[in-house]
Amino acid sequence: QVQLIESGGGLVQAGASLRLSCAASGRTFSTYTMGWFRQAPGREREFVAAITGSGRTISYADSVKGRFTISRDNAKNTVSLHMNSLKPEDTAVYYCAADGRGVIIMKLGQSAEVWGQGTLVTVSS
Repeated sequence: QVQLIESGGGLVQAGASLRLSCAASGRTFSTYTMGWFRQAPGREREFVAAITGSGRTISYADSVKGRFTISRDNAKNTVSLHMNSLKPEDTAVYYCAADGRGVIIMKLGQSAEVWGQGTLVTVSS
């Protein structure tokens, strides 16, 4: 099973960009669908984006489509989330996640098998 560590959160102004990174341990990284979730204060955790092990299938939440880009580097065991045109409503703790069952399970099930500890993104207006 992989272990996940996120980095890259911080405080930015609306309209700015930010890049989150997630480093994974373990030799089976390329077999996992990787994703990002977020949890805003007082709200439930929600799916943001996911990418399959091969990188061929990617899915986004409607709220971030066109602004966020997920990518992965299997040689470096990393997955990234590039966030552009950030809005105050993007403020949340962002979690990296891994799941061996695929994008559909992660997106529709709003679930994952392995979670990182989270990194806080704050967007000021």
